[in-house]
Amino acid sequence: MTLADRLAARQPSGGQGTAEAGAGSARGTARLLTIKRQVHAALLEALGPKLYDADMTESELAAQLRSALQSVLDGEEEMLAPSERARITDEVLDEILGHGPLEALLRDPDVSEIMVNGPHRIYVERAGKLTPAGVAFTDESHLRRTIDKIVARVGRRVDESSPMVDARLPDGSRVNAVVPPISIDGSTLTIRKFAKDPLAVADLVRFGTMTDQVAEFLRVCVRGRLNVLISGGTGSGKTTTLNVLSSFVPDDERIVTIEDAAELQLAQDHVVRMESRAANIEGRGTVEIRELVRNALRMRPDRIIVGEVRDGAALDMLQAMNTGHDGSITTLHSNSPRDSISRLETMVMMAGVELPQRAIREQIASAIDLIVHQTRLKDGTRRITHITEVSGMEGDVITLQDLYLFDFAAGLDGQGRYRGTLQSTGLRPQFATALADRGFPLPQPAAAAARW
Repeated sequence: MTLADRLAARQPSGGQGTAEAGAGSARGTARLLTIKRQVHAALLEALGPKLYDADMTESELAAQLRSALQSVLDGEEEMLAPSERARITDEVLDEILGHGPLEALLRDPDVSEIMVNGPHRIYVERAGKLTPAGVAFTDESHLRRTIDKIVARVGRRVDESSPMVDARLPDGSRVNAVVPPISIDGSTLTIRKFAKDPLAVADLVRFGTMTDQVAEFLRVCVRGRLNVLISGGTGSGKTTTLNVLSSFVPDDERIVTIEDAAELQLAQDHVVRMESRAANIEGRGTVEIRELVRNALRMRPDRIIVGEVRDGAALDMLQAMNTGHDGSITTLHSNSPRDSISRLETMVMMAGVELPQRAIREQIASAIDLIVHQTRLKDGTRRITHITEVSGMEGDVITLQDLYLFDFAAGLDGQGRYRGTLQSTGLRPQFATALADRGFPLPQPAAAAARW
């Protein structure tokens, strides 16, 4: 319960009491805000340059801050209750060491995403549902200081000349910020949190994202070095699934990861991580995903994992898959497996290389073996809805074969959650023989007994 709620709870019921409670709550909140600002200013004056001492670790700085903060609070003329002292201490430390009012949300394990729509409108996602966060920034400048602190840590900037930026927090959480004049109603900040403990395949089975049978099928496909494309919409869980699939890669292989903002959490030891870079203040120094993919080919990779392809890097990724770097994995945004093929084709054209349409489709059909499509359903859950084989070409059309499909016909339960699971279509993949020859026979689903 907040301080305002506690103050309101002490007031008598009834119309007059309610009005008095509201006024008392507002006065109490304003009083604490004034004291917090005074304490914050006094603390900055007391410590001064120590706050920016590069030789001081974060734990040492936190200890000095806490000690100085208690001294400043002891010198406050106005009496403070223990709960008020604790609240001011936490909020001031969050301002200096953390991310202000967002710090409590970042610590909350139930919050998966934070959406700031201006300084006073903050929403969070819990269990797939959006709700108001119940916290706010003081004003626009307070929000901008927090954004600047986040992007500066990864060597990026955001201002009127460069009003959009992608960044990440130290724990790998993905950050996107947009500031005026692009964002009309104040700066916006979106943080997709990363789990401190990466989700494992057992977690996805427990959540219903996949079944045990599908998990074993995908494990064999990854270990058998099939090229896998993970597709889906925003927030559908593609990166989490990519992390889980990458855990199936043997420990004795060299993995090169390429991302816009580093967020993959691979458990293997032999991993080389690379991250793209935006232009500096002079407009120079850009390093794009496409350049990193080309450079990765010179690094003797066994596997190349690209966090997401969204432009001409698709051509270089396909060429890598077609030139001996099988077993690669990547993600892209799309609405269905068929749309994934169309988007890949469009992105290859963005590379600026004049290729006939049939040549592009042949590259795709030859490079991609399997599409894993994921969807965030209306009940807030994230489910794999298609596992589709890219089986070749018929004329000028790339042919797809669904191996597993989500059973939407099972309907909804009493809580509005989907009852369905991934079900085998019973079709035998064309790559089954090749996998068996490599020593990785696919598990035979019960529905496939008559067709395998």
